[in-house]
Amino acid sequence: MDNQEGIIKLLKEVGAIVNGHFVYASGKHGEIYINKDAIYLYPQKLYWLCLLIAGHFSSVDVDVVVGPVLGGIPLSQWVAYHLSEINGRGGKEALAVYAEKTEDKNGFIFNRGYDKVIAGKRVLIVEDIITTGNSARKVIKATHSAGGIVIGLGALVNRGGAKINDFCGISNFFSLVDLKLNSWDESDCPLCLKRVPIDNKIGHGRAL
Repeated sequence: MDNQEGIIKLLKEVGAIVNGHFVYASGKHGEIYINKDAIYLYPQKLYWLCLLIAGHFSSVDVDVVVGPVLGGIPLSQWVAYHLSEINGRGGKEALAVYAEKTEDKNGFIFNRGYDKVIAGKRVLIVEDIITTGNSARKVIKATHSAGGIVIGLGALVNRGGAKINDFCGISNFFSLVDLKLNSWDESDCPLCLKRVPIDNKIGHGRAL
């Protein structure tokens, strides 16, 4: 069993990968949903997942790990912790901060003095789930605006088929799992044709 298979098995066990009939944020329908909130219920498993991300970036000089609020907060802390513990860094401590949504919710900003923490520093950005990559791009933009030097992007799951070229200025993009999900317009959805009920507890089916 390779690393990806083991991670997928773990994510299924904790309820982070769910099978059924779901409505995505795009309005499209699908048979698999990534319930990222389920991951955060298990700190020991998150500890291990973040160790794997930190391991990938162990040879890169990282000063600060940044995650978008809210899910990125524990990710940034655990990845920074593991980077600080890795041999060969000479005891250098990696710091952890998070980016918050702007008032109009269309971007990210660094408050609480975090902009000064990342100014001129080498920054690793971490995400839980990457779908379109739009959230990660906004955090990258905010980091650049604050004077940070983005040296990489790490994620738990890349479920949208994002590529390194999708992120301007990134030379190191890594995800623990690449999981391309099938999706259909409602009119073409085979699950609708089979009259499989839409899950109204997770995903955007709750709004129907």
